[in-house]
Amino acid sequence: MTLDKTVGSAAEAVADIGTGSSLAVGGFGLAGIPWFLIEALLEQGADDLTIVSNNCGVDGGGLGLLLEAHRIRRVIASYVGENKEFARQYLAGELTVELTPQGTLAERLRAGGSGIGAFFTPTGVGTLVAEGGLPWRYHPDGSVAVASPPKEVRTFHGREMLLEESIVTDYALVRAAVADRAGNCVFHAAARNFNPPAAMAGRITVVEAERVVDVGELDPDEIHLPGIFVQRVVELTPQQAARKGIEKRTTRPREEALS
Repeated sequence: MTLDKTVGSAAEAVADIGTGSSLAVGGFGLAGIPWFLIEALLEQGADDLTIVSNNCGVDGGGLGLLLEAHRIRRVIASYVGENKEFARQYLAGELTVELTPQGTLAERLRAGGSGIGAFFTPTGVGTLVAEGGLPWRYHPDGSVAVASPPKEVRTFHGREMLLEESIVTDYALVRAAVADRAGNCVFHAAARNFNPPAAMAGRITVVEAERVVDVGELDPDEIHLPGIFVQRVVELTPQQAARKGIEKRTTRPREEALS
């Protein structure tokens, strides 16, 4: 008998996420983010959350919704991005933010999912990332309340490298183009981004899938994320699957129109 990890709704899938939980969330900007799992979590009510994600959505969209509702206590991310409320809360001392080099963040998540406690990387050597002093949290008056600690630096093969700890979270929320009922996932193009490492880092990983197929329909060679990393799968409706926002639309006139 094949294990079926599908659940009836996004609300059911996030129902047990409690106050104070840590979550790894897939996506890059608005590409590949788990729109409906985030909105279900907003409706569910959990707060005091720690979010690990490339960025924190945008104003009015994605993780920005949880941020605006003051449900997030701490963010581990690569950049602030287009989210003005994220920047405001950080600078006002309302939010703890651990900014991490993008590749380092991806590897911290992947390493956590692989059972690796820490690793050495040259990224950040000679900067405040290694030396400490990056503002993690401000006082309301603008002074630094909490700063990053220094990290161990060692030399390997003649090159200095610093020690980075892996990340394991209570939950992970990701979005896939296709998933089977055992949780094996396929992502589409650039929407793959941080989804696989985020999924690996979660003790309980929830996938919202644009399409769900039976086990055996996916060619093993096309699977990007093995189902062993996934505990719950939510199938989106066609209308939900079609919802894919972008941060900025940039276009140019067609040549034939100009002529």
